[in-house]
Amino acid sequence: MKSAKFITFEGIDGAGKSTHIPFVVQLLEQAGHNVVTTREPGGTELGEQLRALLLHQNMHLETEALLMFAARREHIDKVIAPALARGDWVVSDRFTDASFAYQGGGRQLAIAKLEQLEQWVHADLQPDMTLLFDVPLDVARARLQSAREPDKFEQEQAEFFSRTRDEYLRRAAQFPARFRVINANRPIAEIQAELTRIISNL
Repeated sequence: MKSAKFITFEGIDGAGKSTHIPFVVQLLEQAGHNVVTTREPGGTELGEQLRALLLHQNMHLETEALLMFAARREHIDKVIAPALARGDWVVSDRFTDASFAYQGGGRQLAIAKLEQLEQWVHADLQPDMTLLFDVPLDVARARLQSAREPDKFEQEQAEFFSRTRDEYLRRAAQFPARFRVINANRPIAEIQAELTRIISNL
């Protein structure tokens, strides 16, 4: 039986998911697991170079989607698959659900094209659990305004984030066994108590 698990964190910009990654990693390490923490786009030397382009360079929509999956292919080969093969747990800040949400929902690229890329790049790999941090758009945008210098996605208009959030929630409804939708518009202590219950059950 496979002991390693692959956990992904998802949510629109400003949902607060990054705040909770160290907490979940700590829970897993306290339970005795070796944990590899990574992110997308990025996670590898090449992936981080592509991340810089993807977050700050304007490009054709299909170019953006293809580069996202190119970085993901490298990420799986160099980081995710070897870690799981060793029996380590992998916690990733975003994975393919983000491509469906941002390129599919936000940018309105045909979902069928993303499904083809998903089948090509990782037909035999899906997260064991995806934690989707969900907040109302006005809350997310207020948080972004107080954050660092925004990247090109964070500069998008409210309609973009509305479509992105809707696609995330559609994915969660499509794959209920994998997704856990977290109401992230609550005090951190309440969210972490829920995360503790979820992780202990996993």
